[in-house]
Amino acid sequence: MKKFVVWLLLAAMVLSLAGCSKSSSDKKESAGVDKLVSEYGFQWTDPTKPILNEKGAQELGFTVYSSKNASALDYNDMKIMQDLFESTNVYVSWENVSESVYGQQKNLIFGNADQRPDAIYHAGMTAGEIIKYAKRHVLLPISDYLEYMPNFSKILEERPDIKAQLINVEDGKIYSLPRIEEMGLLQNPNILFLNKNWTAEAIKAGALQGVTEADLEDGLALTAEQMSALLAYFRDNDMNGNGNANDERPLSFVYNNWQGNQCDLYGMFGLNDNLEHRIIVDGQVVYTVQDERFKEATNFIANWVTEGLIDKVSFEQSQDNFLANGKGVETYGAFYWWESETVVSNPENYIVCAPIIGPGGQTACVSNNPEVGTGELIIFADCPNFEVLLAYFDRYYDPMISAQINYGPIGIVYEEELDANGMLVQKELPEGITSDELRLQNAPLGIIYLSDYAWNNVVNMEPRARLRLERLTKYVTPYIPENVEPCPNLQFTLEELNTLANYETNFNDYVRTNLIRWLLGGGVSDSDWASFQSELTGKVNIEGLRQVYQDAYDRYVSGQ
Repeated sequence: MKKFVVWLLLAAMVLSLAGCSKSSSDKKESAGVDKLVSEYGFQWTDPTKPILNEKGAQELGFTVYSSKNASALDYNDMKIMQDLFESTNVYVSWENVSESVYGQQKNLIFGNADQRPDAIYHAGMTAGEIIKYAKRHVLLPISDYLEYMPNFSKILEERPDIKAQLINVEDGKIYSLPRIEEMGLLQNPNILFLNKNWTAEAIKAGALQGVTEADLEDGLALTAEQMSALLAYFRDNDMNGNGNANDERPLSFVYNNWQGNQCDLYGMFGLNDNLEHRIIVDGQVVYTVQDERFKEATNFIANWVTEGLIDKVSFEQSQDNFLANGKGVETYGAFYWWESETVVSNPENYIVCAPIIGPGGQTACVSNNPEVGTGELIIFADCPNFEVLLAYFDRYYDPMISAQINYGPIGIVYEEELDANGMLVQKELPEGITSDELRLQNAPLGIIYLSDYAWNNVVNMEPRARLRLERLTKYVTPYIPENVEPCPNLQFTLEELNTLANYETNFNDYVRTNLIRWLLGGGVSDSDWASFQSELTGKVNIEGLRQVYQDAYDRYVSGQ
């Protein structure tokens, strides 16, 4: 009760100062570790005990600036934040703004020492920004003070691959804290779903050869020729029986979306493509747009578009439109997404297909979506008593806390009692609210560590995520060659960043402009392809870009 009263008093103080950032004159001098220990009871080694004593709870405090989702509660009002105060005695005043406001204010905050908070959560720091502000001694070199962060230190010791993704290569130090959520999902963002009832009709009509109704189970593998015939049948018939033979969408996706995109179609030609068209093959950085198979695949896919087998709306629609169009009367014959349950009203009518067997192979794409999010939190170098704040944020990397930071607190999202295996288990959803809505309201997200240990020993994976993982394990990842991997988070030198700044935007724009033109315009001619390759190696400087990524990747590998 005493702690709760302290919380209310401090919260009242914050409200009276709402809208005002601390100036440098408001900041107290650091007490020094000795005084923190002797007077404020500072301890960081035992995670079951408070970090500060009652005096520390009342006299010390920190201001953390953070963007937040529009649906989320103010972080000061979140139960998980109040629970953390109860368990640590570290008071944090959260200054929440929208993501757009943070984008506008970010440079101002870093540029004005008189108006800085102690730290920024959801900081979104790029490698270039970290190098710039580290050189100016604006950021706290966190790696110099790891003794106050036993959880984070353990991660770095056990996972040199994670450490290699965080180190600033200019001076070998770490200036930001990461978000680490490893489920094995993000690298494989596409699963192909097929309407089994419509397919059964096509089989009965003789439009699909080599497949029986008994074959219509998860894991079905169709050749490109079979899929072409099937999609044509969907196109030409009133499959949903609503009297309109023109509202069926044979194959649909969201072009260039982070999930449910077009990339797996390139697997029909043995290419492991992704949105950046950059992968690692046998330890070498490869750009798929330089592969002759990319031209062949693009022409094949463009032909499907021309023939109406791929819904042209796929190249224009947003993710929200794609999901909305899947509800109600069935219109999707086949589509790419993570789960049918999110897309269509009757997911039981859809089966999971293996990657399509094409003229050049059968493989799935590998996305560069990282499971380690760098630059998530920074602490300013002039933060007083930063040792306490480091110890506080270190608690976020305890898997029991991480689960609540990521999904919501015990008592609201998770049951008070652990299950028979000693693991967190989710409560039943309140009536009228979805799991996403409940999560966004009550979870700040941000810095966490949820990896294999957590999923096996601490928290039960969400049923939706578990279903995704099961499907990917059975029907997608077996079709990725062992010598192919996504490009990990890489750290660059200032010179390398300048090369990327000078050429990468032009590269991305040039490829996107040409690719959408080819896919919607019937394909690419030999002469256009030759001109495209000439521009890539000339003005666009693809070899310079590739060398930057190769050098950074080699450092990453050697640092593990």
